Amino acid sequence: MRATLLHQAGDVRVENVADPKIQQPTDAVVRIVLGCICGSDLWPYKSLPLTDHPRQMGHEFIGVVEETGPQVTTVKAGDVVVAPFTYSDGTCAYCREGLHTSCEHGGPWGVNGVDGGQGQAARVPYADGTLVALPVGEDSDLLPDLLTLSDVLCTGYHAARTAGVRAGESVTVVGDGAVGLSAVIAAKLLGAERIILMGRHRARTDLGREFGATDVVAARGAEGVAAVRELTGGQGTGRVLECVGLKDALVQATGVVRDGGTISRVGAPQYPEVPLGFPEFLRNITLTGGVAPARAYIRELMPHILDGTIRPGRVFDRTVALDEVAEGYRLMNDREALKVIVRP
Repeated sequence: MRATLLHQAGDVRVENVADPKIQQPTDAVVRIVLGCICGSDLWPYKSLPLTDHPRQMGHEFIGVVEETGPQVTTVKAGDVVVAPFTYSDGTCAYCREGLHTSCEHGGPWGVNGVDGGQGQAARVPYADGTLVALPVGEDSDLLPDLLTLSDVLCTGYHAARTAGVRAGESVTVVGDGAVGLSAVIAAKLLGAERIILMGRHRARTDLGREFGATDVVAARGAEGVAAVRELTGGQGTGRVLECVGLKDALVQATGVVRDGGTISRVGAPQYPEVPLGFPEFLRNITLTGGVAPARAYIRELMPHILDGTIRPGRVFDRTVALDEVAEGYRLMNDREALKVIVRP
């Protein structure tokens, strides 16, 4: 089959790889009908040294089950399914607690002999604990919306949930990428009355307003912090969702959070030290968040998509064929696209 491989920074190729096959009785083979490029894919795209062992890329996909191992019981051949961005067995102590990303037998796509999501097919380990069947056909207009359940919508929701967003509260979302916009959706779903979106890309923040943002602050740094505080009577907001992953974004988050408030960071951190010192300690700021256990949220969020309450697939603004995936990476890296769908 054909799949996306990253050889080194900036060098994305679509090449022939081995066809996926059932290796364990708990496996499924899925023909991918829709994948996409994630903002986190851009970090290795920008920095990976040349390697003799290029990795398969992609961790978000919807597909059709082609074959299952003899122990798979929850999905069958012909089912349309969504895969969260890590696989998990669904039975270990962490999975039972809803923390599938810490599964004792789980892991990421594209490494250790597991296929990536930007290809024609994938072997899915622990299919029962990983895949979720979708009540739509493979030609459904809802597929882009449902694809967000693989990662970005669940990540935005994780930010809002771990921050403790409740009805009637004020929330600041730092970052206008696909995760930040998903966090706006999530905050609104949880009943936030005021949602301040910090971002400087007009097309994205306009979409954020349509998703539920009540205010937009385009300024950064001290100027941005001052603008948020002016909007909130000088105090900031009790919940802040950091959806970027850069140190400056977390510093900005600490500037706009109200004393006694909570910051949830879900942007993949690109820094080794958290800039929270004695001044922040004195303000009783809580820092939470982390990698989203998407599998735990898929069934909870899916009905909001199926009934039309939310349309998170609007974060996708470009579509490329599999053989054009390198152009998709370039578009996102150069900020010419927000989030790119890949159609095998």
